[in-house]
Amino acid sequence: MMMVNLYPLKEFRLPVVAECINPDIFHGKSLKEIEALEAWEGNKKKRLGDLFKVEVENTGSDQEATVIKINGDVSCVRRIGASMKSGEIIVKGDAGMHLGEEMRGGKITVYGNVPGWAGSMMNGGTIEVHGNTGDYLGAPYRGSTEGMKGGKIIVHGNVGREAGAHMKKGIIKIYGCAGQFVGFRMKGGTIYVQKDCEARAGACMVDGTIIIGGRIESVMPTFTIEGLRKKVKVEEGEVIEAPFYLFIGDLTENGRGRLFVAKEPNPHLSHYEKFL
Repeated sequence: MMMVNLYPLKEFRLPVVAECINPDIFHGKSLKEIEALEAWEGNKKKRLGDLFKVEVENTGSDQEATVIKINGDVSCVRRIGASMKSGEIIVKGDAGMHLGEEMRGGKITVYGNVPGWAGSMMNGGTIEVHGNTGDYLGAPYRGSTEGMKGGKIIVHGNVGREAGAHMKKGIIKIYGCAGQFVGFRMKGGTIYVQKDCEARAGACMVDGTIIIGGRIESVMPTFTIEGLRKKVKVEEGEVIEAPFYLFIGDLTENGRGRLFVAKEPNPHLSHYEKFL
């Protein structure tokens, strides 16, 4: 196994674009080759070794996956793990925008917070954030409809707006609260929000599943109530044993998306029961 430790040489004040921080790119390279990889600090081209102290340790077979450990605050460093296919990245601190963008495999773990577009247009692999994330979790860039197509994102804190927008496959699990427009224009996959969710969940969705375990401000009028369920399956091996309202929509899009909303935290939705 190849283990690479990165230590920021300073507090970054300008955005750093370092998509070279990728196990697939590091794999098989020497210390000097890794230090020579290209990155950008603001509008200045830099070597990775100009920005980070790099330590390389090789143990075991060269065929084993590469592990990158980033020690420190890299909240200004963007595109870490972009398009990665294998290996692992561990960030001991905050990470920057576009973490794991178009990721296809491997795992990224962040022990801190991550701003916008984490897991954007993700195709596979796993991202786990032990903190909060910003807007557009797993979502595409503005103007694009290429949402998440696979993989798993787990956030132990809160997320911003439009998590899972345009999502087609995969799963997003949020163990905190979520902002507006969760699952906007969703076409498939599953989004689970354990705590509270702001309004307009599932707006314009046509398929897929959204599960809200806490309070939701309101259910959009373009959803119709389908029934009351005693339990809901999040994924294989994870079932929530509690009553949930099941809504179907978004009917303005002829959608058949499933919006599960926990009954107990939402007494203001009890008037829907007369339609069952």
